Amino acid sequence: MVLSTGNTAWMLVSTIMVLLMSVPGIAFFYGGLSKRKNVLNTMFLSLIAFAIASLIWLIYGYQFSFATSSIGGFIGIPQNLFLEGLGVDSLTGSIPTFVFIGFELTFAALTAAIVSGSIVGRMKTKAWVIFTILWVSLVYVPVCHWIWGGGWLMNLGAIDFAGGVAVEVNSGFSALALALILGKRKDTSLLPHNLGYSILGAGFLWFGWMGFNGGSALAANGLAGSAILVSNTAAAVAMITWVILDFIKVGKPTVLGAITGAVAGLVAITPAAGFVSFAGSLVIGLGASLISYYAVYNLKARFGYDDALDVFGVHGLSGVWGLIATGLFAAPAINGVAGLFYGNPEQLLIQAIAVVSTAVYTFVVSLLIAKALDITVGLRVEDREEISGLDSALHEESGYRI
Repeated sequence: MVLSTGNTAWMLVSTIMVLLMSVPGIAFFYGGLSKRKNVLNTMFLSLIAFAIASLIWLIYGYQFSFATSSIGGFIGIPQNLFLEGLGVDSLTGSIPTFVFIGFELTFAALTAAIVSGSIVGRMKTKAWVIFTILWVSLVYVPVCHWIWGGGWLMNLGAIDFAGGVAVEVNSGFSALALALILGKRKDTSLLPHNLGYSILGAGFLWFGWMGFNGGSALAANGLAGSAILVSNTAAAVAMITWVILDFIKVGKPTVLGAITGAVAGLVAITPAAGFVSFAGSLVIGLGASLISYYAVYNLKARFGYDDALDVFGVHGLSGVWGLIATGLFAAPAINGVAGLFYGNPEQLLIQAIAVVSTAVYTFVVSLLIAKALDITVGLRVEDREEISGLDSALHEESGYRI
């Protein structure tokens, strides 16, 4: 392959856009949704997760994920730990390998940051740091190899353009497992202390998601353009659908609902962005809001799990829907792959296998990691610390001095 400066420039921009999804996107989105007394701790959880995952990715995560050979399609066999043996002239396709590594780094780090939304207001800093190290190593890295690095799901024919498996289902079901072991907060009400922060965070997420999905084409071409268009469409449809559902349920639109709907739509279109047409993205955005709305307002109350900021309800379940919808609506005119509605029912079955295998693996391993940490270092803060607020109890700081 020959270096393409145009593709390289687009991928550098996309990498920075995805970085903005975590720093500051997720930090502001989650921080605004938390209680005032926990705003700094909530932001810290996502920031420290991003930093930890960044280092792991460069030391060994990238190599175990994208090695050219693997152990039974489960995990790669590394050859360039600490990036030794790679240089500035090394290429992956038509872009520098270092650019590809940086782009994929932001995915790993963002996914770790997303998980933190389920546990805000009640988890020890030490436990979160150790959980992040183990989770990135034992959950994210293998699953990434399965779907993108030549692993068994990729060889099976599963399609996931930008992270339905590795990012969304992975983070959502891991968040559910962690929340179950951690237990409920003393006060489980969702009382966002600053929706302005969350709107700003949602804006960074929406903006960055265009690089997240558009950059996954790994080239500055028509496929990247199509991915951006359908991603924006799904977000818009999902936002409007959530607003309508709010009108039906409570008689008025809510800003929280609008931004939650947009994120659900972006989540759902992520695996499908490089495979579906405009028409398919309309249905995907609609379905994302219907499914996540039900999960947030009905499913969580029915089963009693305390997924504080609805990581499972939005990322997990809309991610499931997006992967299944990819198997339904993949249009061969977009990327050469047909789904059920274009005459290939086998693709739907393969997508279902990808969903079930990822959900089970990530849930079980995350559950085991969380349980082991609960027995050893302990997961939860003391009751008095939770009641007084984690900003003062764990950081001796305050988000506000007014």
